[in-house]
Amino acid sequence: MSNPLFAALGGNMGGAGGAGPFRMIQQFIQFANGFKGNPQEEVQRLLNSGQMTQEQYNALQGQATQFQQLLGKFPGANNSK
Repeated sequence: MSNPLFAALGGNMGGAGGAGPFRMIQQFIQFANGFKGNPQEEVQRLLNSGQMTQEQYNALQGQATQFQQLLGKFPGANNSK
């Protein structure tokens, strides 16, 4: 099963095609800076509407926690949002 966030950010960017996780982090930061609204409210809306299952929500929550930890390791990442 593929990770939709990973796929949206370019999938496997290692090797000659990119700078691996550094490029992915940079693209995520650009996305986060351009995101309008409250991400938690948007996820809750998807959950309430049935567009997201509780299982998907739990998986997303785990991925978000891991990604926050990863972002904290990169200089210049604004983790205060």
